[in-house]
Amino acid sequence: MKEVKCECGHVNPHGTILCEACGKPTNGENSKKLLDMRYEGSARRSQTYNKTVIDHIWNFFSSVKVGIWLIVLTLIASAFGTIYPQEAYIPINADPSTYYEEQYGTLGALYYQLGFHNLYSSWWYLLLIASIGISLVICSLDRVIPLHRALKKQRVTRHESFLQRQRFFSVTENPLESDINKVEERLKKRGYRVKKEEGNLLGEKGRFSRWGPYVNHIGLIIFLIGAMLRVVPGMYIDKTMWLREGETKAIPGTNGEYFLENNQFIYEEYGKDSDEVFQKTIDRVGAVAKNYQTDVTLYKGQEGKIAGEDQKLVKQKDFPIKVNEPLKFDGYAVYQVDYRLNELSEMKLSLDDKQSGESFGTISIDLHNPKDTYKLKDGYRVEILSYFPDFYFNEEGDPDTKTKTPSNPAFVFKMFTPDRQEGETSFVAIRQNVEPLGENKYKMTFAGIDTKNVTGLTIHKDSTLWVLGLGGLIFMIGVIQGMYWNHRRIWVRHTAQGLFIASHTNKNWFGLKRELEKVIEGTAIVMPEDQQEKKKGGDKA
Repeated sequence: MKEVKCECGHVNPHGTILCEACGKPTNGENSKKLLDMRYEGSARRSQTYNKTVIDHIWNFFSSVKVGIWLIVLTLIASAFGTIYPQEAYIPINADPSTYYEEQYGTLGALYYQLGFHNLYSSWWYLLLIASIGISLVICSLDRVIPLHRALKKQRVTRHESFLQRQRFFSVTENPLESDINKVEERLKKRGYRVKKEEGNLLGEKGRFSRWGPYVNHIGLIIFLIGAMLRVVPGMYIDKTMWLREGETKAIPGTNGEYFLENNQFIYEEYGKDSDEVFQKTIDRVGAVAKNYQTDVTLYKGQEGKIAGEDQKLVKQKDFPIKVNEPLKFDGYAVYQVDYRLNELSEMKLSLDDKQSGESFGTISIDLHNPKDTYKLKDGYRVEILSYFPDFYFNEEGDPDTKTKTPSNPAFVFKMFTPDRQEGETSFVAIRQNVEPLGENKYKMTFAGIDTKNVTGLTIHKDSTLWVLGLGGLIFMIGVIQGMYWNHRRIWVRHTAQGLFIASHTNKNWFGLKRELEKVIEGTAIVMPEDQQEKKKGGDKA
């Protein structure tokens, strides 16, 4: 692409509309039409190059229309994510693969199949966010670089056609030098930065307001980066855990560094002596929880642990976790969100002789972590062949489990005794005993059940908040910068026709007019006219 040299001697990039130095139209146009001062008429890459693949990609993302459509598509997608609750907000013991269909029917199942249940972390949604970021970057670079170059290289003495085609313009014949000096002094008093060249003046102020939109873009880009950082491991954690009384478990999301022990779960209800308001609610809906909390102990794993070695825990502190009163440590927060009272914890069964009823011992099965084999006295032993935590018979008539929660446990046992070395099979559920392989001499008999309270906790950590906050702060600075200041320029030039005065602003033309009136007040200089309003009046006439 060839560069364009102006008669003033300045060499402009190809595609420049107005000379960056003197402002003369590079195409030789001599029209009375007001100049389009967007980006100072400088060359934008997207309007100049259109040959390579990179050019096409750049031109696509530099379009404001494309950016708007990307935002619209993202908003529409975000709206779909609010039709039904996201997976993070369904009950923490629910299975997403069945929950949406059970709660919302066919549309819920379709919602899950399309991946809308985890919309905001899906690859295509993040791709939309990234596309918006790319559009903001390219749009900004495509405009701010030529704008900065044009404003930096502008001269005091501008071409006559440039001044005549500004919105505010006037000609004063035989001006007094004292009036020009007054204008210069008044411009300086009003905060203008005044430059002089061969008796000509350029008064400029508020140039930094031109960068307001691009500061907005920087803030938005940083905000989008913060949002995308949430998918980076360790930057954003929102995990759930169920912890039974007396149990110690590693806290999800801490990479095995921290552990939590449930010392006690406390549950309190509003009683009959409650306030009248609560009593009416209790009469209508039944029991109402007054308080539920988990008294926990926080441990930290000892550093330098060898693989396969038992973890040595170092106590950090005791803490009662209540609703809206989380346990906080090392950037993590553990919230009390749910509970299950009297959950089945341990099931006891005895190995008995069917005829005599003689018992050969009792086994206790941890319903959350059952062993494969249980040994009894005198060579008697029991093996677990199958375990169904939430037992039911499926459509084929086979035993199956609905969930992993032991709400209705059932077992298939293999019983080995000194006189039955080959073993006998027995199927046992709570208060049920079925012998699927014919007559047995021995049987497993239900002997009792133990329960424990279980607390539901949410572990939250967000290391992206400072990035989001920084992006929001920079965005607001850009908003203030662009809204409450404006870029004003006033040119004063001696010509053969007289003294030219022209002015331009990026917004608030009424304010500029008032300022011009005060600058030339009491002088013989002609007040610049609003040529746009004059043209409209002429058209009406």
